[in-house]
Amino acid sequence: MSSLALENRKQLLDRTAEILRSGTQMDIRNWVHSLYPAETAHILESLEAEHRAKIWAVIPPSVMGEILVEVNVEVGAGLLKITDRKDLIAACENMGSDSMVDLLHVLPEPLLSQVIETIGARNRSRFESALGYGEHTAGGLMSREVLTVRADVTLDVVARYLRKRGKIPPGTESLIVVDRTEQFRGILPLSQFLASDPHSKVADVMDSRGVAVLHSTPSRDVVRLFEQRKLLSLPVVADDGKVMGRIAIDDIVGVIREEADHSLMGMAGLTEGHDMFAPVVTSAKRRAVWLGINLLTAFLAAWVIDLFEDTIQQIVALAVLMPIVASMGGIAGSQTLTLVIRGLALQQVSAGNAISLLFKEVSVGLVNGLVWSAVVAGVAGFWFHDPHLGLLLGAAMMINLVCAALSGVAIPVVLDRLGVDPALAGGVLLTTVTDVVGFMAFLGLATLFLL
Repeated sequence: MSSLALENRKQLLDRTAEILRSGTQMDIRNWVHSLYPAETAHILESLEAEHRAKIWAVIPPSVMGEILVEVNVEVGAGLLKITDRKDLIAACENMGSDSMVDLLHVLPEPLLSQVIETIGARNRSRFESALGYGEHTAGGLMSREVLTVRADVTLDVVARYLRKRGKIPPGTESLIVVDRTEQFRGILPLSQFLASDPHSKVADVMDSRGVAVLHSTPSRDVVRLFEQRKLLSLPVVADDGKVMGRIAIDDIVGVIREEADHSLMGMAGLTEGHDMFAPVVTSAKRRAVWLGINLLTAFLAAWVIDLFEDTIQQIVALAVLMPIVASMGGIAGSQTLTLVIRGLALQQVSAGNAISLLFKEVSVGLVNGLVWSAVVAGVAGFWFHDPHLGLLLGAAMMINLVCAALSGVAIPVVLDRLGVDPALAGGVLLTTVTDVVGFMAFLGLATLFLL
């Protein structure tokens, strides 16, 4: 069965589960060999360790490396433990240089040293140099397989050069134009190259507006440049302007996925490299830290409630209505927090507009506070036949919604300035603020005006 006939990843998993359950070893082998490496990687991430081993056992060394760079870090580490070192070295020998660098980034010592020792002196120097760049920089993303042409030659010369070369790197849609000293000068789209007079010089038809990025540019900035300029590839240059390599759109797709996974998992205190089917004890230990932090904040909120124990004993309705104030504040704050974290990730929030954003979100909190405080005050007053209680609930909600908006902007901005990931810590801090302020406002007002 061809993988091209499958509609989605769920069908991949269903078909794999069926073959693992009732198929022979040969059926498993034939099925796995019909898949692309990325499809196999998805299946491996979605299976328990026992079934992963069955799939991994039938994968030929020629594609092992391609699969290892597709799976998340923890799943890859588990696969490496059950991989024969000879097979892994053979896998490296069959990989392109771009994929090889990606694989070297995830290999642990001493395996990394052993693999580097087997790839030859020339390649060893090149790959050791590539490993010196941060994984989340342009240098870490780039491929060194690039085509450069001089600006002072004719297109006919370029055509003869390409024919003599025989092949071009996969995904190449433009040639990188350099001068005599290999300094970046622009790009020559293949579409423009094919449609122009062969006697024209490269300098006359190239796109001099083409941009390049320094090897040290953060991957987030590279992604943004691809998005803004609708790029398919991007040259990477050294500090002196010499061309080092290029980044292709398929590399950027991987970065986008990692960023999305990081934001989503970070909200729960997890990382994108976690194995969904990690052992129970391992998963429990990781989550225990985050649960412990949350428990401390919960005790803080409980302590605030305990301060007003006498008030709650005299007016039991307060215990019924307290969660409403905290819940509304938490939801409103989460909306603002998510908006600001996204703005920080896209670099839309800066010192110049942070105050304006703060005032805007506080204004939104005021408007929503007025509307929903009126609704809640009416419902609570009717429910408990006490309009004063309803008014106090509405006032407390107004206070909490404004504080939630203020915190939703301030917390991620401050965390970002301190170098702490807002997606990881922002949610817990915001919940603490909205719970404490909500309980304090409601019970404090009740103590002042109802007793």
